[in-house]
Amino acid sequence: MKEYRGVLGGTEYEYTVERSRFIAYAQRVVGEEEARAAIARIRDAHPFATHVCYGFISDSDGNVQRFSDDGEPQGTAGIPILNVLKSAKLCETLLCVVRYFGGIKLGAGGLVRAYSSAAAEAVRRSEVRCFSPCREMTAIANYPEVGALLKFLEAHSTPPISSSFGEKAEIRFVVKSAEKEKLRLSLIDALNGKVQLFEGEERFYPFPCDE
Repeated sequence: MKEYRGVLGGTEYEYTVERSRFIAYAQRVVGEEEARAAIARIRDAHPFATHVCYGFISDSDGNVQRFSDDGEPQGTAGIPILNVLKSAKLCETLLCVVRYFGGIKLGAGGLVRAYSSAAAEAVRRSEVRCFSPCREMTAIANYPEVGALLKFLEAHSTPPISSSFGEKAEIRFVVKSAEKEKLRLSLIDALNGKVQLFEGEERFYPFPCDE
């Protein structure tokens, strides 16, 4: 498991060039089946569109890459859209651009610029996250230690993802796998050993990217 960049949620952006409307969608997809289902939904939402072009990278390693010009001249839509994804280093992301033809031909160069610009702006408006391999952890402590526990997690950018309060407090959080052992020892030391820690599953978690 290695860290990768991707969008969180979905974004829509529309602009007009020579009376042609370009509507770009950027959204997170996990796997090719999910990507194609999302494209089908966009087609259904635009039954009178002239073209529905797309590019997607649907796995976390960047190996599953697909694109379509959907009737536009070859190389003027799908590849430019896919190149936007590659330039932004995004995985598990779909970019789909719907075009309503306005009656004025844009030429090959104009089409490349239009599709690229729409896709790039959709990415720019998206929330891009770094999906890092993380380990779920559960901290169990008595109530006098809860304040110190929460303060420690906040200081180490590991916000709780759930909590329950019964006989003792149970706080679930995620920590980057590479930092797990260091954080575990630091937390035990900070609470003078008055905390129990249990490991859960490893999974990807979306953190804000540094850049």
